[in-house]
Amino acid sequence: MAEPLWTPSAERVAASALHRFAESVGRRCASSEDYATLWRWSLEEPAAFWGALWRFAEVRGEAGARVLEDAGRLPGARFFPEARLSFAENLLRRRDAAPALIARTEDGRRRVLSFGGLYDEVSRLAQALAEAGVGPGDRVAGLLPHVPEAIVGLLAASSLGAIWSSCSPDFGVQGVLDRFGQIAPKVLLAADGWLYAGKRHDALGKLREIAAGLPGLTRTVVVPCVQERPALDGLPHAVSWPELLAPFDAREIPFARLPFSHPLVILYSSGTTGPPKCIVHSAGGALLQHLKEHRLHCDVRRDDRVFYFTTTSWMMWNWLVSGLASEATLVLYDGSPFHPEPSVLFDLADAEGVTLFGTSAKFLDAAAKAGLEPARSHSLAGVRTITSTGSPLAPEGFDYVHERVKRDVHLASISGGTDILGCFVGGVPVAPVWRGEIQGPCLGMAVDVFDDAGRPLREGPGELVCTRPFPSLPLGFWNDPEGVRYRAAYFERFPGVWCHGDWAHWTAHGGLVILGRSDAVLNPGGVRIGTAEIYRVVEQEDAVLESLVIGQQWRGDERIVLFVRLREGRQLDEALEGSLRQRIRRSLTPRHVPQRIVQVADIPRTKSGKIVELAVRDVVNGRPVRQREALANPEALDLFADLPQLRE
Repeated sequence: MAEPLWTPSAERVAASALHRFAESVGRRCASSEDYATLWRWSLEEPAAFWGALWRFAEVRGEAGARVLEDAGRLPGARFFPEARLSFAENLLRRRDAAPALIARTEDGRRRVLSFGGLYDEVSRLAQALAEAGVGPGDRVAGLLPHVPEAIVGLLAASSLGAIWSSCSPDFGVQGVLDRFGQIAPKVLLAADGWLYAGKRHDALGKLREIAAGLPGLTRTVVVPCVQERPALDGLPHAVSWPELLAPFDAREIPFARLPFSHPLVILYSSGTTGPPKCIVHSAGGALLQHLKEHRLHCDVRRDDRVFYFTTTSWMMWNWLVSGLASEATLVLYDGSPFHPEPSVLFDLADAEGVTLFGTSAKFLDAAAKAGLEPARSHSLAGVRTITSTGSPLAPEGFDYVHERVKRDVHLASISGGTDILGCFVGGVPVAPVWRGEIQGPCLGMAVDVFDDAGRPLREGPGELVCTRPFPSLPLGFWNDPEGVRYRAAYFERFPGVWCHGDWAHWTAHGGLVILGRSDAVLNPGGVRIGTAEIYRVVEQEDAVLESLVIGQQWRGDERIVLFVRLREGRQLDEALEGSLRQRIRRSLTPRHVPQRIVQVADIPRTKSGKIVELAVRDVVNGRPVRQREALANPEALDLFADLPQLRE
């Protein structure tokens, strides 16, 4: 029988916050079986669970007498309907001289902001925003790289009850207007430029177009990121960050304690198949969900150093920021993950004593392809947990981490999304890690797998669903007052059940495997195939750097088409194509073998690094692709248009 890749020591289990939480509710949690029992309790008694979590995490605010109203309504249930809290107050609970933010850029600059210093910066910006007329419900937008000012912006807006929304500055003009144009921000915080892969990019030119396209804007605040004194001519209502804050001294922040369901942030769907959806999340839902995931599922502790490679466009940025509520230090990195050296993120982990190293499956795959072996070249002594998300982590990715990165580490493959601002499934620090498996559903999340008729599946792949309410359900979509688009997006497939859009299956250990997006599932001859299965096999081939697989409509059916990006100097010759087909047939089934394999120079991806199967599928099948601005490399889509290999 196969052995787990990693099993926590008894000492580690006993020291975990998950174990302490279980004891606090009169239970134990020292094994997979104990965790499964605790998870079931969290579903059967949701009011008891979420109330206990509020107390265990020492949430600042008034909880009120009731924890859950209309528990049977999905959507429609209300958590903590009498509560009053401030998201910013909970993240700024610590005010000492220990580092709150350690920010590094790829050109070697390093900035440190203490907890006390962060509080003071938020105080000054909050005063400036209030003077600019910002109040509860107003929108403050950030067009910023992964720098401290973005975090200060979120916290200052939240302290006033305003709603924050952010994008990374590498979005084009239309991509920004497609997002911020829908929410009409009153104030825009924007970088003068950004660094990436050794190149300095100017943002002021397009910032003038963006500001002009946001008619409700009353103030544009320019954050110097690449210039000491950026020129502001031609920018309406413009002021630099230092000039904005100069008149204000730090003072006590009069945090606006608002209802649990008060809007906190607006996030955006990828927008690769239509206008991006503006997803509104609540302050209480985000806070409680992130406290649960950080403390119980990732075992984040006071003074830990939490790192996630992310941009301000990805929900993992919001997830990272909430680490302040656990009184952990956040380690920020802005730039390319492979510049100036391929080992730059592992160098950062050593230099800053990172305890939670968060990244994507794509990064781990690229590191493996690049031959990086941090277990030989780095200490990584402080790293207790490595989290991976963004796309499914293949079994070989688990092998890479435990064999070539660090053997004694909790590898938590996690999955959720922008839609819920958190995770449905993730790490369980008291339980073993099995190769290729997400350890289990998160506490309080009634995760299941359904067949097409809405029946639970214990074996085989199906739709990932959630059958009961949870606090970080979106409040809805912006400009969707009746909730028509919101319900259509998640609840039409199975009424009263959240359908997440992932294709998944349970494992024998009570874990899950995500097989890809269900709307990208291949369907040749009526047999449904998850794309992640094929990626896992294809990318074991050393010549293949990256791949993408879609279904092409062909003669009344669908045929599988595989695109590959190869190492420099390699060509898709007959031998390599034969090897790929043989690998797929041997590892999977004959039905998985693509009818066409095509070499391409690049593969399109979103700003957060996810490949865009649906947009490529539209190009290949002759359908228009809207929202090209949502892509990091939109020009790559042109490589897939009218390919001669796909005409026969």
